[in-house]
This record gives sequence, C-alpha cells and structure tokens, in this order.
Amino acid sequence: MAAAAVRYGIVGVGMMGREHLHNLAHLAAEVEREQAVKVRVTGLADPHHESLRLGLQLADELGLPAPQTFSGHRELLDSGLCDAVIVSSPNMTHYEILMDIIGHCQPHHILVEKPLCTTVQDCKKVIEAAKQRPNIIVQVGLEYRYMPPVAKLIDIVKSGTLGQVRMVAIREHRFPFLVKVNNWNRFNCNSGGTLVEKCCHFFDLMRLFAAANPVRVMASGAIDVNHRDEMYDGKVPDIIDNAYVIIEFDNGSRGMLDLCMFAEGSRNEQEISVVGDIGKGEAFVPESIVRFGKRTEGRDGVVTIVANDERIKYQGLHHGSSYLEHLNFLSAIRAQGASGPSVNLSDGLLSVAIGVAGQLSIEQGRFVTMEEVLGS
Repeated sequence: MAAAAVRYGIVGVGMMGREHLHNLAHLAAEVEREQAVKVRVTGLADPHHESLRLGLQLADELGLPAPQTFSGHRELLDSGLCDAVIVSSPNMTHYEILMDIIGHCQPHHILVEKPLCTTVQDCKKVIEAAKQRPNIIVQVGLEYRYMPPVAKLIDIVKSGTLGQVRMVAIREHRFPFLVKVNNWNRFNCNSGGTLVEKCCHFFDLMRLFAAANPVRVMASGAIDVNHRDEMYDGKVPDIIDNAYVIIEFDNGSRGMLDLCMFAEGSRNEQEISVVGDIGKGEAFVPESIVRFGKRTEGRDGVVTIVANDERIKYQGLHHGSSYLEHLNFLSAIRAQGASGPSVNLSDGLLSVAIGVAGQLSIEQGRFVTMEEVLGS
C-alpha cells in the first residue's frame, strides 16, 4: 500500500525558513521509516532572490528533490503543489500572508512562526477568518514549550509536585538580534517590538506554568548597548535590548521576565524558575538540566536531572524543539481535525498581547491592563 504524502511549502526562506527545511528533511527520513506517510518539500516562496538560492542549495545538500521556487506566496498557493505551508517570513508580513492562505480556495494547513502577527488587532482578524475554515489547521510556532528541560518542568508543574504556582521567573541573557534580510528586525514597526518579537515565547510559558491568563503588565526597558551606532535609510534602530517585565495573572500568581540581549558571557541562555506553595522547580537551557525540590526537604532534597527527548533527530537552532514542533504539526494534520494544533491561535494572540502591553508600559511608564490591550 502506497504511503500517503504531505507536501510542504515554505514562505520566507531566510534563516528560519532554512531551519524549517533542515527539520523537514530529518522528519521525512524518520517518518517514512516509522509511519505510513511521506513528507515532501515541494515549494519555496520568497521575493528575496538570494534567500531562494540558499534554500535550493540547502535542499540539494540535504538530498531533497529540488522544490519549485516562487517569488511570492500567492503563486505558491495557486500552484496546487502544497498541502501545508510554513510561514517564516518577516513578522510584519504575517497578517497579509495568513489571510491569503486562509482565504484561498484550496485549503492549506499552516505552521506560522512566532509572533502570530505584530498587533493584537491583526491577530484577532486572523482568528476570525480561521473560524470560517474549520478544515484548516493553524499552529503557532511557540516551540520553546518543547525544549526538553522546559517540557520536563511543565510536566513537573502539572503533576502538582510544586503545589499551587505562585511565582514564575524567566531570565533570558543572550546575544543581540541577528542580522536579517534588509535589517527588518531593527525596527518596532516591523517586528512588533522586542517584547513581541522575542519574548512572546516566555509569556506563553508563563501562562502554561501559572495555568492562568494575564490581567495587567508593568515593564521597564531601554536600548542601552546594542544597535546604537547603526543607521538604516537615515533611521536609528528603536528596538530595546533589555527589560524587566512583571505580569499579574487572574489566579493571583505573578510572572517576571529578566531580558538582556548583551549578555553573551552567560553559561545558560535561559533560566526558568517556578515556585509553588509546596516546592520549587528550575530549568536551564542549553545545559538541559532540571532541578526541583520541596520546602519540607530543603536544599538536601533537591533533585537534579538531565532532560532529553529521544524523539529528537535534529537539534538545530532551538535544541531540538523545532523538530518536536514539526512532529506535533504533522500529527495534527494526519488526525484530520480529530485533535487541534498543539499551540493554537488563542495562544498566539495572548503571547502577542502581553508583549504589546509590555511595550506600551515602557512607553508610558505605567501598569497596562490586558483589558485595554485586548479590547472587547
């Protein structure tokens, strides 16, 4: 019996688009051995010629049949070559591309890179449009959930080992934003702002750990070190490079983000702490270490484990989480609507909304309620 095929197109073949190409190549090799399904990359779309060239070159290096190339996403959609589309184009293009895919006469399942869109209003319009197409699966690329140490800490929290979660603290100390095509990520109007572009991952994790929704946000941040001596078309970048963000949740718990993007001299890029009324858990990336213990047992009772996931066949740029994201997306496609995407549009909206609230809080120097950001 011939194996079924899922044909993928990638819209936006820059750094993240090529990362998805890597993951799909490894996924194709694995699932054909394990499952009755074939994974094929049949189309690449990007108006940037060099990105298309690099995408084709990578496909050849990975031993994939040469995908057809297109200068725009509409041409890819009209080609009829794809069952699923990966949207990894610049943030400010997501809204238009998503609306075109959802509204196309032929259904295409969608995996869209974070952030879902750069504004709350656009996210909400995408959600309303998607409701009219129940035959389309839309998954949002908040893949930090799948990093093995983070996933292990999520399991520990869900098991009740730490009791009722009261505080979630996430520290990301890392390198500056990378250079992207036409330097689009240097400006808030394109990216949505650093707290939307980068930190939506962490706001999503806070919601998971707290098992609650945000009520209000207070943030302080600035552009203090990075990009200050850069200029593009006469404009100086306005993306912040450090911030503290406090989020209050509707169950009384609180979250805090400590972001620094000029901290290359760090052992770990992410350190996550979750404290409940019974115990505390921590996850460290990329060390992939998880520690947890109970108040009654003190320091001597803290358990340390190394978190791994044997399903990962390609580590890539995000410690294997993108590979697991693709496993989940393929599973949702194959379930044909019997199960929803692992990260849905509502998750994408709220992660963006918290970031928008944080950006507004920095601008205005006050607490910002989620009600005023989300509206009615």
